[in-house]
Amino acid sequence: MQDFRLNFPLLQQSAYLNTPAWGLMHQEILAWRREYDEDFAMGGSRFKLEAMALLQQTRELAASLFNGDPDRTALVPNVSLGLNMLLEGLPKGAKVLLPADEYPSVDWPFAHREFAVTRVPLSGDPEGELSRAVERIQPEILMLSLVRWTDGLLISHDFLASLKADNPELLIIADATQYLGAFDCDFDSSGIDVLGASGYKWLLGGNGNGFVFLSEMAEARIAKRSAGFNSTSGDLDGLSGISLARSLEPGHLDTLNFGSLLKALQILQGLGLQQVETYVRDLSAALKAGLHERGLLSAEISGRPVHSSIFNIAYSKARHQAMREAGIVFSPRGGGIRVGVHCYNNTQDLERLFGALDSAE
Repeated sequence: MQDFRLNFPLLQQSAYLNTPAWGLMHQEILAWRREYDEDFAMGGSRFKLEAMALLQQTRELAASLFNGDPDRTALVPNVSLGLNMLLEGLPKGAKVLLPADEYPSVDWPFAHREFAVTRVPLSGDPEGELSRAVERIQPEILMLSLVRWTDGLLISHDFLASLKADNPELLIIADATQYLGAFDCDFDSSGIDVLGASGYKWLLGGNGNGFVFLSEMAEARIAKRSAGFNSTSGDLDGLSGISLARSLEPGHLDTLNFGSLLKALQILQGLGLQQVETYVRDLSAALKAGLHERGLLSAEISGRPVHSSIFNIAYSKARHQAMREAGIVFSPRGGGIRVGVHCYNNTQDLERLFGALDSAE
């Protein structure tokens, strides 16, 4: 991955550990976007109509990479928008189970509607805690992030598949924005019914793009409450035949933004999703070991056998200042210092981080 790193100029001067907030832009995508805008300036509507093909290409590649069905794949500007449209199609009063302290855009759409919401705190055994809550509450819907946004707590894919097998009528909705791009996923065998990801973090697609995969059960259970001319691809007589996925695409989609996501997916495909995951897991394990050795992780994260690529470092003003002075890019989250590693990071980034942390003690 060392050569891959050269495609991101910021990395020549900074240790960028802020992918959990925004992924970086690959130079190939930057060049493509410049060419796109020049072509639009010269071609106007003719160019825009030709560029519409990028949308279906993005849909098909996303589905191919993560084993979804392109006919049940919706393109959305972001997952928050897609989720809010989907929830309009679920019955009022439905029993919903959510982890406590979820990402606001995961929690608030339910809190804002007439659902019977139960929130369960997650600690060192999130799978067990969720399983017991499902057994106790008997929810109709489970909504969760695959990776907790504040500290990277990872929910096991095997667990969700097992939970679905034991509770086949449970509708499982998952936000994978902090997961896809760093880790591979087989949607069809995951047990998840709705899986959404915005493209601006680990997928490296920039802002204004994302996708939602839908299972057959989701199609059967969720009513279509949104529609627009784009849902029918401009067919005046097509309203009655739109799918749930296309109901989530009521208005025009920006071909610049989705073309950027397409390029990013092609780049990740070229690297190999399994190779990316292996690299990220190895680097993440080294980061976890170094932070654990320094006593800077919570007990629940330190004790987990498998973790994501995101960590929350115990806060101190001295650590915060030392990291800034060392040229490390990060975000304050959850009362601590959040960092994350992706396939463009390397061990030198970790050494810079550890050096800054040690200097603050």
